Amino acid sequence: MRNLEMVIQYDGGRYEGWQRLGGGKAGRTIQGVLEEALSGITGAPVEVIGSGRTDAGVHALGQVANFHTRSGLSCGEIVSALERTLPPDLAVRTVKEADPRFHARFHARAKRYAYRLDTGAVHDVFMRRYALHIPRPLDWDEMRRAADCLCGRHDFTSCTNARLKEKSAERVIHSIEFVRDGQFVDLEFFGDGFLHNMVRILAGTLVEVSSGRLAASDIPGILEARSRQAAGPMLPAHALVLVEVLYGQES
Repeated sequence: MRNLEMVIQYDGGRYEGWQRLGGGKAGRTIQGVLEEALSGITGAPVEVIGSGRTDAGVHALGQVANFHTRSGLSCGEIVSALERTLPPDLAVRTVKEADPRFHARFHARAKRYAYRLDTGAVHDVFMRRYALHIPRPLDWDEMRRAADCLCGRHDFTSCTNARLKEKSAERVIHSIEFVRDGQFVDLEFFGDGFLHNMVRILAGTLVEVSSGRLAASDIPGILEARSRQAAGPMLPAHALVLVEVLYGQES
């Protein structure tokens, strides 16, 4: 049994997120489409294991997944077959042999997400599906101070819609960067992992700070409150992209 690792790119606009829908629910998901395509190519049922779930409407430049197969097709042949089979908004960029123990989810060490803001007075028509238009002036210095307060190890209960119960909400954010390109600004979040909706809520909180409805000095209290009501709004999914997933050498 071979274990194959894939790097996947997709426009999430037409999908109900990454995870295959259970319970007879209808809807296209990235995992479901990939499994259907790979099962047809290899001639046997395939389960695709992703590095993590992306929400409905979220995009990916570097999602990572693995699957097991007894197929004798080469990695290059699988890539070519997927290119002929998959819809144009979903592509497998690479396939390679992985260690038999490699698990795309459990071995992931860090992820980078980017939330794109369109700060132009007039929105860019061709980027409307991939950026959130905020034409009002933003206080970038205050936003930077707030971002610095979010970095490090914290309990992010206030910044998730997940029902945590017994699960830990502690995560480490290594850095939050603002990458500008003309009227666009990418809020890049780099951390060891992210809770459900966490990046979109963090981005919404930073936008609230930059708009003056919150202050950077409010961030410690927001985190200490451990209440979703304390943080800013969750921004729309269409402007979020999973940029890359990083793995340790032991994986």
